[in-house]
Amino acid sequence: MSDSADKTTEKPAGAVDHWDEKTKKQFNGKSRSEWFDPCQEAANKSFKCLNRNGGDRALCQDYFQAYRDCKKQWTEKRRKDGGGLFG
Repeated sequence: MSDSADKTTEKPAGAVDHWDEKTKKQFNGKSRSEWFDPCQEAANKSFKCLNRNGGDRALCQDYFQAYRDCKKQWTEKRRKDGGGLFG
């Protein structure tokens, strides 16, 4: 695949590419028994929100959506690059 295809893909304003070259190298270089999640930061923020708000999920919907968006972007990019979900 060419680099120009990646540049033409439109992202929402403020979107972060969680499947960049550094992440791809880190994921592909891990052993099969290691767990790696490029969206871990978004997951941690959602957990912190839940702890801060006494488990009230309604107050943390933005964090949950950010995690879902990250995970969706990551899995779509992995599939496009020809990788399976588990390496």
